[in-house]
Amino acid sequence: MTTLENLKYRYNNLDVFGKIITINVLVFIVDIVLTSLFRLNIIKYFVLPSGFGDFVLQPWSIISYGFLHSGFFHLLFNMLFLFYLSRAASNLFRTKMVLNIYLLGIISGGLAYLAVANIIPTNFFGAKNGIMVGASAGVSALLMFIAIYMPNSQIRLFNAFNVKWMHIALFFVAMDVFRLLLGINQGGYVAHIGGYILGYYYATQLVKGKDIGQGFERMMDAVAGWFKPKSNLKTVHRRTSKASSKKSSKSKASDKSNKQKKIDAILDKISKSGYDSLSSDEKAFLFDASKED
Repeated sequence: MTTLENLKYRYNNLDVFGKIITINVLVFIVDIVLTSLFRLNIIKYFVLPSGFGDFVLQPWSIISYGFLHSGFFHLLFNMLFLFYLSRAASNLFRTKMVLNIYLLGIISGGLAYLAVANIIPTNFFGAKNGIMVGASAGVSALLMFIAIYMPNSQIRLFNAFNVKWMHIALFFVAMDVFRLLLGINQGGYVAHIGGYILGYYYATQLVKGKDIGQGFERMMDAVAGWFKPKSNLKTVHRRTSKASSKKSSKSKASDKSNKQKKIDAILDKISKSGYDSLSSDEKAFLFDASKED
C-alpha cells in the first residue's frame, strides 16, 4: 500500500468530525503554501466579508469561513475544542444531529456578524471591509448545547480533576462579552455569541421534544445526494400481504418507541446525576444508539 493509499484509508475510517478537523488542517496548510510560495490568495473567495454587498457575491462563505483560520493557535484551539465537544455529544446523540448543531452554529455566527457589521456603524469593528474566519461559532454552539442540555456532564482536565461543561461555557461567555465591550476582535466575539444563542435554542427546544435541525439535515442530505455516484443496479419489488406489512410496520414502530423511551430515561439520569452515574450497559447502549443515523 502506497503512502497516499494509506492516508486515504485512514481518512475514510475517521468519523465525520475527524474528517472536518483533517479538512481544516489541510486547508490551513494549503493556504500557507499558496500565499507564501506562489503569492496566490485564493482563500479570499471563501472568507466571510463584513459588507452585505460583498457577501451576496459569495454566499457560500456563510459556511466556508468556518473552515479557515488566521493562525496556528487559532486553528489548534478550535480543533481541540471541536474534538472533545464532538466526542461528548456524539456519545449521546446521533452524529448527524451533532453535525447540525455545529454547522448551524457557524451559520448563526456568520449571520450575527453580518447583521452587526451592517446595522451598527462601521467603526464598531475598527475598520471597513473586514472579514471573518474560524470555526469558533460552531464550537461555541456545541459548547452551549452540551452545557444546557447536560448541565452535569464533565470533562477531565490533565488527568487531574473534572470540570463541568456548564462552568466552562459560563467562563467563555463571560470572557467573550468582556472582550467584546473592550473592543478586542469584536467581529469574532459577535460570531461566538451567535453560536451560543443557536446552541442554547437548540438544547431548549430538544428538551421539549423538537429537533430544530431536521429541516437543515434533510437539505444537507439532498445536497450530498447530488455528489453520490448513481448505481446501475435495478431494484426488484416483491409483493407482500397487507396484513404482514402492517404487522411489520407496527413492530418496527414499537421497537423504535421503546428504544427512544430508554434513551430519554438515560439522558434524564445523566441530567440529574452526571454521565459517570451510568452503568456499563447503559453507556454501551447510548454508544450504539449514537452510531445510528
